[in-house]
Amino acid sequence: MDRVDDGSPLADLLDERRHLVTLAHRILGSLRDAEGAVDECYRRWYALSGRERERIAVPRSWLADSVGGICLARLALPGPGTGTGAEDVVPAVPDVIVARPHVMEPTTLRRHDAVVHAVRRACVTADEETLLSLLAPDASAFFDGGGKIRTLVEPVHGRDRVARSLLRLLDRRPHTTTLTAHSVNGRTGLVVRHDRRVVAVMSLEVAGAEVVRMWVVVNPDKLRHWNTGRP
Repeated sequence: MDRVDDGSPLADLLDERRHLVTLAHRILGSLRDAEGAVDECYRRWYALSGRERERIAVPRSWLADSVGGICLARLALPGPGTGTGAEDVVPAVPDVIVARPHVMEPTTLRRHDAVVHAVRRACVTADEETLLSLLAPDASAFFDGGGKIRTLVEPVHGRDRVARSLLRLLDRRPHTTTLTAHSVNGRTGLVVRHDRRVVAVMSLEVAGAEVVRMWVVVNPDKLRHWNTGRP
């Protein structure tokens, strides 16, 4: 699969998760328990095959029904609490290991920064033509949602697919979504904020004047420290 599950931008996917947490909170009365129920819901979503997910006409309705069922089942459990311990923790997506070598032209820090800033401008203006020119023909993008955001499941390969996936994911809403350059893992990367909250962090690997690989982290657990003043 080389697309966002339903083509939704990141802002819509974040709204979807907030809606599910609110629904679960109303039933369970505990925010922590609600988060656990929503995590379990997404775990069930990703347990479906790609073909099964494609047959679900309205994923948001399926998720809401699933969350409701999970919450009701937990309320029926005996004893205190709803069992949101270790069994509710979604394991982090392992670091991506790329199998094939890539022959790279050495890239200076200044060139790396210039390419990243150009990518930012292309994304902010939704300039697909310019974005394509900044990506290597065999560029790849990897998305880490940690099973907690209904984002891309498989890596995306090829400059056309990477550009379309990135622009679709970052579809901006005026005054609510921003994209800024920021130090990420010691090099300039990109940070997406929605309503001032960090919702995605992107690392880019540049060869010459082109992006060859991109890692997009949208896993809320891995972004927690970005929202507590320690980026």
